[in-house]
Amino acid sequence: MVKYRKATVLMGGVSSEREVSLRSGAAVAKALREAGREVNEVVLDKASLDGVQLDCDAVFIALHGGYGENGGVQADLERLGIPYTGPGPAASRVAMDKILTKHSLISAGIPTPRFCVVGQDDSAESVNLPFPVVVKPPRDGSSVGLTCPCDKAALPSAIEKARAVDPEVLVEEYIPGREWTVAVIGGEALPVIQISPKSGVYDFESKYTAGATIYEALDETPLTLKCRETALAACKAIGVRGISRVDFRVTDDGAIYVLEINTVPGFTATSLVPKAAAKAGWSFPETCARVLDLATLDTMA
Repeated sequence: MVKYRKATVLMGGVSSEREVSLRSGAAVAKALREAGREVNEVVLDKASLDGVQLDCDAVFIALHGGYGENGGVQADLERLGIPYTGPGPAASRVAMDKILTKHSLISAGIPTPRFCVVGQDDSAESVNLPFPVVVKPPRDGSSVGLTCPCDKAALPSAIEKARAVDPEVLVEEYIPGREWTVAVIGGEALPVIQISPKSGVYDFESKYTAGATIYEALDETPLTLKCRETALAACKAIGVRGISRVDFRVTDDGAIYVLEINTVPGFTATSLVPKAAAKAGWSFPETCARVLDLATLDTMA
């Protein structure tokens, strides 16, 4: 049943993921029109909705990073009383912050790699994890600033690269194994997608360079089912609703670790969530329409 006929797709923004957002937004707008919806495309050039006309039944958020994922646009849409896709402001803030996400996961008993936080005034000497480690900014997306130093000598430069994005730096133990991701739409965990970067590290270049990564939709096994169940538990731990994507590392002996939760995942026809939806038998227009019709306000949830 169609819930919202008139949609606004928000895209662009001022984060490091602006170009990715523009691609996602354009793809979503096209797909929603193919699904029979009336669509208005809004490209933001600021972290605000001030002066933006939103004549619609609901907003499809395709703003990656920053204002689009940290609860900012969600709070503004709450004040305007316009339903929107994805979780509310509080859950968005937690999911956008990988450190807060980890604490929420640990409190819920959900496995996540061991980690430490290198503060603005801390040095690489404060890191007490075995090498290799994964170094990343805790509040950015698309693996911007992510590196995987193999020894202590490479750690300071890795921290400085991440610190150029965020003054705090998250350092995680490296989990050998496979990279899996699970899309969750409307409380349903979709089939697992396996991500195999040819470089061995799923960084920005591996994500956005054609042919740099192999993606495979996996058939159901006891391990993929466990991963899907864990994705649902992770979303529940943080209060995520609507649409999300949960990223994992899976060891050869079947241990799974949640890395992070993405509340505004990429949404071009070749992005991870649509790949999982296709494995479940959903077309791209149908997937976009399903996500739109899950739009709500915290007061309506």
